Amino acid sequence: MSSASIPSEPFEVIVIGGGQAGLSVGYHLARLGIPFVIFDERPRIGDAWRERWDSLRLFTPARFDGLDGMPFPAPPFSFPTKNEMADYLEAYAKRFGLPVRTGTRVERLTRVNDRYQVTAGDRTYEAPHVIVAMATYQQPRVPDFASSLDPTIVQLHSADYRKPSQLPPGGALVVGAGNSGVEVAMDLVRDGRRVWVSGRDVGEIPFKISDPVAVRTLAPLVFRFVFHRVLTMDTPMGRRARPSFITRGTPLIRTRQSDLRAAGVMRVPRTARVVDGKPALDDGTVLDVAGVVWCTGFHLGPKWLEVPVFGSDGEPRQTRGVVPGEPGFYFVGPHYLYSVSSTMIHGVGRDAKFVAEAIASRRRETVAA
Repeated sequence: MSSASIPSEPFEVIVIGGGQAGLSVGYHLARLGIPFVIFDERPRIGDAWRERWDSLRLFTPARFDGLDGMPFPAPPFSFPTKNEMADYLEAYAKRFGLPVRTGTRVERLTRVNDRYQVTAGDRTYEAPHVIVAMATYQQPRVPDFASSLDPTIVQLHSADYRKPSQLPPGGALVVGAGNSGVEVAMDLVRDGRRVWVSGRDVGEIPFKISDPVAVRTLAPLVFRFVFHRVLTMDTPMGRRARPSFITRGTPLIRTRQSDLRAAGVMRVPRTARVVDGKPALDDGTVLDVAGVVWCTGFHLGPKWLEVPVFGSDGEPRQTRGVVPGEPGFYFVGPHYLYSVSSTMIHGVGRDAKFVAEAIASRRRETVAA
């Protein structure tokens, strides 16, 4: 049978992405009795975490790293490794019997009349509801001038960075001073290298999270109250703060500026251009380095998405994950979807629940009509 003759497989809800956002959505859809399927391109649940750099630990304590219905199985104020997080997600899907189809790479998503059509390989699937359940960490972003660096300088994006030995001996520049950038810088400096980290100051939470007293008393205030309830799209403060969080990133959580100084990492201005094949800073300084790690973020907008759901700024057009003008289309997982905590593990469940309930409401309205 040719691929053209294979009929579309119908579903009520298609969830694209089997990470923490997709599994959270699945949990809440299942609780509401709504049939669904989750597609994930990787061969194993949790592989998006397994593929990150070797030394990565979560930025938040285990107390804040569990999804709805299943606490993270670790001491509450420990910092889980990336593999522990991956295994947790795999166990979560198994515990709740979530229908995840791994190894299913979505290549096209379009709308046909009142249904959405998803193409993956030689198969097509259709549903009246589609949820893009993916964090903003999709397509690596690097500045255009990166291609002008001397070819002897090894360049990696954080998406491809695993360990210091990927870079040749010598100094290393980490471009991007957010949480990922400073963690990579610390990984490199422990390798005995001279390390610069470049970029604007994103700020830091107002306590040292490694302090046992502070993490027990202040962490809930920051993560559960400020990031989860104060800085939301429903508060004037949250709406004012959102553009800064989108463009600059979340304040440093575990590794602070004082930690960088103590380790010998040099904080320098933004990397602005290339001079004679070498990276040059805003202040004119030219750095002689053997390697560059770009911790410069990602684009969300997947090329396979052929539905007009992004604004001119590249951000999803949505209100709490519901896309206006595209009935049945939803997002869960991007930065500041509703609050600072939207992209954090402890916050994604609230957004997932809201979207699942929106789908349940729309289904009731359709039946009533």
